[in-house]
Amino acid sequence: MKSTTTVLVLLIAMLSGCARETTTTEQPGAAPEPAKDVKSRVTQSTPVHHEIASGTSLTVRTTDSLSSSKSRAGDVFSASLAEPLRDGDRVVVPKGAEVEGRVVNADQGGRVKGRASISVQLTGLQVSGKTVPITTNTIAREARGTKGKDAAKIGIGSGIGAAIGAIAGGGKGAAIGAGAGAAAGTGVVLGTRGAAAVIPSESVLIFELRSPVRI
Repeated sequence: MKSTTTVLVLLIAMLSGCARETTTTEQPGAAPEPAKDVKSRVTQSTPVHHEIASGTSLTVRTTDSLSSSKSRAGDVFSASLAEPLRDGDRVVVPKGAEVEGRVVNADQGGRVKGRASISVQLTGLQVSGKTVPITTNTIAREARGTKGKDAAKIGIGSGIGAAIGAIAGGGKGAAIGAGAGAAAGTGVVLGTRGAAAVIPSESVLIFELRSPVRI
């Protein structure tokens, strides 16, 4: 009887232990942690803009040759940056970038006085494949004077006329011939324009921004 009671006690103890293990075992499928806000972890790239101040120098090298005898006001010409354009220490537009400009005025000059002149300014700057409008000062070039050449032409005419007059009629003829030759030489000068004003290709010009540029 005693042994039977002992066996029952052991069975009850074993069953109680199994019940406790079943109730205390962690159940699978625990709830996940709340998901973080995705937008807070996404950084959007914002384009960086630079503003080039008014008064900044633009050094360019011309591609085309410009002349007062051929160019007209409104004609477009091209050039390239000879020096990079910077915003502080950072290069905003590199050396060699294409630049656009236009002829503001092209004056062939008078036949008697007034030298020929040509003036130009920049109108656009190529940045990342796009043309950014710009406004600069105007740079002018004037033709060289021709007074020495004109005087030589008149002098040559006088000399030839004097020689012909001397052969034809002596001293008096020489004086008459000199006057006629001078008149002929003057006529050549009056009928001929002076030298053209030229900006050769590969010329280095330094312009100045007249208004700020946002790039």
